[in-house]
Amino acid sequence: MTEFGDFANIDIDKLLRGTDEQFAKAEQLQQEMAKVVGRAEDPDGLVTVEYAQEGLRTLDLHPKAMRLGAAELAEKIKATIEAATADLQRGVNELMSEIYGEEHNPMRFLNDPEGALSQVRQAEATYERTFEDVMGELDRIRRRLDL
Repeated sequence: MTEFGDFANIDIDKLLRGTDEQFAKAEQLQQEMAKVVGRAEDPDGLVTVEYAQEGLRTLDLHPKAMRLGAAELAEKIKATIEAATADLQRGVNELMSEIYGEEHNPMRFLNDPEGALSQVRQAEATYERTFEDVMGELDRIRRRLDL
């Protein structure tokens, strides 16, 4: 019987364990994400924001903030929301690094799109080689069976 390259050597138990581990990590991530909250306060202490997975959670304005002009207050609110979302992103990155490890943290590609593209190219090349191997093996079987 003809071997099918590396496919004949796949450790199914190891593959299933790895899949189970990934599902467990995804479930843990989902549970922990609900706890991650980004917080920020403007330098004057007039605007305080909490931003979470569901969006803007709280927006607190100190009574003195009402003395500001509308444009100035709007800018303070926008800047504080941006700072809170950045804090949330840092928290998500830390959580994902904790769960997946630094090397396998999917969030690392946000700051390194070229690295993500490189991994996609590697996966594509691996797929192409595997496809060619399988098709070559199927062609050899076809010739052997005289089909």
